[in-house]
Amino acid sequence: MEFTEFYANEGKKIVISANGKIYARHAVATHFVQIGESYISLIEEYVKPIYQPGDILFSSEKIISLCQGRIVTEEEVRPGIWARILSRFVRQTPAGPGMGLPAKMQFAINHCGLAKVLLAAVCAGFDTLRGVRGTFYKMLGREIGGLDGFYGEDISEYAHIGIRIPSEPDKVCEEVWQKTGVMMAIVDANDLGIELLGKCGQLRNYSEAELLNLVADNPAGQSRQFTPFILVREIPF
Repeated sequence: MEFTEFYANEGKKIVISANGKIYARHAVATHFVQIGESYISLIEEYVKPIYQPGDILFSSEKIISLCQGRIVTEEEVRPGIWARILSRFVRQTPAGPGMGLPAKMQFAINHCGLAKVLLAAVCAGFDTLRGVRGTFYKMLGREIGGLDGFYGEDISEYAHIGIRIPSEPDKVCEEVWQKTGVMMAIVDANDLGIELLGKCGQLRNYSEAELLNLVADNPAGQSRQFTPFILVREIPF
């Protein structure tokens, strides 16, 4: 597949300049992935036919988590009084309500303990007065900040489940390389920012910043695009 045939989601660019080089990016469309599917099979079906040596595949963390069954259901997370109270004070961002959802706040309480969540909430409140954002998630860790779902405005199927971050993302990337020959990194991205969760050893020469520069604008999109994989290919000058 030539880069001239690459596809970009609305508002995103195919060709970008990053790290002193030129790259083309292709948003790889898939079917709507269900819980428990194989990420190896998805890559074999949708990525391998167009992959060329040297390409880098970026996977959304959500698709890997779904395949791993890293799901929390509403039945498992029943918001109590503290979750309902604390969620009222969370500022909603363009990326969604986040911990403003009582179910997500209850997950944080279950995972971290009420005392730690209360401390994080107090510290976050003081930091907000100083213009500092993100303290709540920094104190509670990646597991809390990376929880998706319990929100169906963009994807209705996620209204009643929470999707946790992937388990052992570096090992996932290594498995993908061993079984498919695809160099892959896993990112947690939204329209507010992006974080590298894991990468295969073949990408060791790329720093975290260099990899994130390739997908800094979240080319996979934030809503119902069904493009969980972004294929990145360097274009010679």
